[in-house]
Amino acid sequence: MFQDRIPDVFEKLPVARSRRDVWTALMPRRSRAAFRAGIPVATALADLAAILGVAALVDLAYYVSMQGNIPAVSTSGSFELSALVGLFVLLTNLVREDYSIETLLSDRPHLKRAATVWVGAWAIALVIGFATKTTQDYSRLVSLGFFVSGLPALLIVRTVALGVVRRAVTPASASINRIHLVGYEEDIARFYAHNDAEALGLRVIGTSYLRRIDPMGDEASRRAQMSEDLDLAVSVVRFLRPDDVFILVPWSEAADIERCIDAFLRVPAALHLRPGSVMDRFPDLKLARVGRLSGINIGRRPLQAGELFLKRTLDLTLALVALVLLAPLFLAVAVLIKLDSPGPVFFRQKRYGFNQQPFGVYKFRSMKVAQETVFKQATRNDSRITPIGAMLRRSNIDELPQLLNVVLGEMSLVGPRPHALAHDRSFENRIALYARRHNVMPGITGWAQVNGLRGETLTDLDMERRVQHDLHYIDNWSIWFDIRIMFMTVFSPRAYKNAF
Repeated sequence: MFQDRIPDVFEKLPVARSRRDVWTALMPRRSRAAFRAGIPVATALADLAAILGVAALVDLAYYVSMQGNIPAVSTSGSFELSALVGLFVLLTNLVREDYSIETLLSDRPHLKRAATVWVGAWAIALVIGFATKTTQDYSRLVSLGFFVSGLPALLIVRTVALGVVRRAVTPASASINRIHLVGYEEDIARFYAHNDAEALGLRVIGTSYLRRIDPMGDEASRRAQMSEDLDLAVSVVRFLRPDDVFILVPWSEAADIERCIDAFLRVPAALHLRPGSVMDRFPDLKLARVGRLSGINIGRRPLQAGELFLKRTLDLTLALVALVLLAPLFLAVAVLIKLDSPGPVFFRQKRYGFNQQPFGVYKFRSMKVAQETVFKQATRNDSRITPIGAMLRRSNIDELPQLLNVVLGEMSLVGPRPHALAHDRSFENRIALYARRHNVMPGITGWAQVNGLRGETLTDLDMERRVQHDLHYIDNWSIWFDIRIMFMTVFSPRAYKNAF
């Protein structure tokens, strides 16, 4: 009977290292749930207190310095504005689950997200004020002071909250997720080999091992053996009362997974399937629905319709303005190129664009005219580069004619830089996911370029680093990310690194 195997199972359970471990393991579920709920509530209240507090201090400083008296809350008007902004900040963070323990323990760009929410909340408040014609009710100086000083205060509160949570949530704390593992011995061993529970913000409180079923045995005995193992595992889970149960059975064992699901749906714990190495390759997997069809999403669509419209609007507007403003520079560069060496002003070369559709990219000619049948990448001190061409390449001015490609809809201002066709064909077969760069519009500048990853690629590792940055851009695109890259293209020294 399976009861005879209970001692063996408990021998494999993690041993409590202190009385605190024992207390947290047996702590009532309601108490632990309340403990976990307290951290998000405290973080949200800290944000709200920072917003209201800064608004009150700015308002007080203004009235004391300008009028020499302390205003009443009902007459100053700043309380309504700060409450409105604070409401939008809290609601946005709640919708995005930014106050949850899992989010606070994650590696997300917390300060950037907080700054984005702050700016967005103010934008909404200004729109509401304009629509209701109430902007004149608030002092411009107080509002500006509130906006400028509120953001640092919010960032300081978030930094403190992150530090407190990450110190408080340890494997022995009551707020950490307590999980139970179920699977074959080799699968559980693989989980321990590739995962550090403490680093993941988890505490493994137990494991249930399933025996391998003899494929030559009859079906009745196989079912009986699996039922015995699962009954024992369910009994252990009911005793330990974990928050989550992870089934580590390989997805190829579909029948066994079905039996595990049927067994553990009967216990009061969240149930999870972990599809082996796929989870390690794609850490941001999430369940998605397309129509009525469900699936695990391992990669986002390149851009949604609204995102495409926003990005295209920004590209077209800035490209047209830049072409008008830079027309005198274009004329001067054209004259210098003609005086420097014989040949055309512009150089056009075939590149792959979105969805690997070829197009001709425009550049100022920076090399001597030569009939080359084999593509050769420019190198440092390349004899083919003209004196004017060297200056154009170091300053990135040779790339400016690609504004025409942007207007024509063949390129974007920001995106993975298009490579020569020979490069694309060569690296596509040697670097994993290289072709995924073509899932978005190529750009005049990109995340790889502003991080110094440009110029000659001597090894596959050089190109791999560039591709990793391009894929990071694709997976984390936002209009603010584009603006940041454009700013870095002009002002960051790394954007001019390896320019030759």
